[in-house]
Amino acid sequence: MFDSTSRYHALETATLTGPDGRSVAYKRRRLLPRGEDLPLLAEVTVTQGDRLDVVTARALGDPEQFWRVADANDAMNPAELTADPGRVLRVPVPRA
Repeated sequence: MFDSTSRYHALETATLTGPDGRSVAYKRRRLLPRGEDLPLLAEVTVTQGDRLDVVTARALGDPEQFWRVADANDAMNPAELTADPGRVLRVPVPRA
């Protein structure tokens, strides 16, 4: 259902049967980790005009892994992470 690098890949797939008897598959809820508990790979400083996908591409080699940086910095709104130049972001060690 999801690529192996997706934040949803490891989540359990559940099934709900509706009143009409039709089954619908869905992923269980993803609980966010505490950022400070994630192993640190690097810290990067946000520069003027940075976007989180660009920061993540530089640090992890894959812009689609922005969610890892968001998790490591306890961000509910990832766009806020690059709003202030000079902010230091935690980049976690990618885990399978």
